[in-house]
Amino acid sequence: MPRLRVGVLFGGRSGEHEVSLASAYAVMQALDGAGFEVIPIGIDKGGRWLVGGEAWPQLRATAKVAIGPGEETRPVPRGTLPVPLGGSAVEPVGGGGFVASQGEWLRGLDVIFPVLHGPYGEDGTVQGLLDLLDAPYVGCGVAGSAVCMDKILCKRVLGAAAVPQADYVEVLRSVWERRPDEVRRRVDRLGYPCFVKPANLGSSVGISKVHHAGELDAALDEAARYDRRLLVEEGIEDAHEIEISVLGNDEPVVSVPGEIVPCHEFYDYDAKYLAGESRELIPAPLPPEVTRAIQDAAVKAFVALDCAGMARIDFLVTRGEHRIYLNEVNTIPGFTPISMYPKLWAATGIPFADLCRRLIELALERHADRGRNETSI
Repeated sequence: MPRLRVGVLFGGRSGEHEVSLASAYAVMQALDGAGFEVIPIGIDKGGRWLVGGEAWPQLRATAKVAIGPGEETRPVPRGTLPVPLGGSAVEPVGGGGFVASQGEWLRGLDVIFPVLHGPYGEDGTVQGLLDLLDAPYVGCGVAGSAVCMDKILCKRVLGAAAVPQADYVEVLRSVWERRPDEVRRRVDRLGYPCFVKPANLGSSVGISKVHHAGELDAALDEAARYDRRLLVEEGIEDAHEIEISVLGNDEPVVSVPGEIVPCHEFYDYDAKYLAGESRELIPAPLPPEVTRAIQDAAVKAFVALDCAGMARIDFLVTRGEHRIYLNEVNTIPGFTPISMYPKLWAATGIPFADLCRRLIELALERHADRGRNETSI
């Protein structure tokens, strides 16, 4: 039986480009070890598509951080991958650009595994492209991806589904720039501390914790660098930061919960990817009934948001009273060696390679189900 050819899609035009490369490195290693034929598909920061042997070294060479173990000192030969992917390289098509190739890069691939974090990858844009090309792909579809990426729309859907979450204020960048006093008054009514976030970004990029009114302006300016819509969210004090991994399509299953003990005041970008000093407690030290309640809320949110394949859902759980607040839904969670999504499944009994294999099975299952839809009358 021929090996399935999996296109791993990584890089992208977002602030999480380097995180995507780190995730892709681990995913390509796992897929190769699990017997798949892996084709790297890279998107550089300018939006240019690179396929095959040229994709990895060109994107890795522009990365601001080391991607794989020892890569900061090991040169990557041009036209090869720094992982054992024998025989998988293909020639770039159409000058390396998707428009020029008119989709030829997809020819011969059985399934796409997007490992694109943030805008132009996790937000439904690439998913729409793959749907137009009728290509099976891992993860959520257009609607689920778009809504989960948009923190404000996500909160609206979760509110309609009665999933508990922190109170919040929506802010337009244009309103902040033109009528700052109005925005300050609205946030004052919400109270401090609070968190200011871009509506469409992940990995804690652009997020600030605001302890008092004197810090608000700088936080809004920082978030406004990344999006035109901003979210100011109630700060939940003295709480466990809990994460749950979800896997499945119509009948999702959940992992054991894990607790993040950040090395910084909150789990920001440096704490996640650079400092390396945050601690993880797996499984999270919670009473069984609280664990079940979090798992139930994660499934409820996954279904309400029409997610598919995978998601990592983050919660805040207050100490003592154990009040539960859903904090965020990530439809393409990190797959780096220190990422919680695969670690939680490993602790639940699904190793990394098996997890990747299961995600590909779910992608093919979902594509087959979508193929049942009639498209003509």
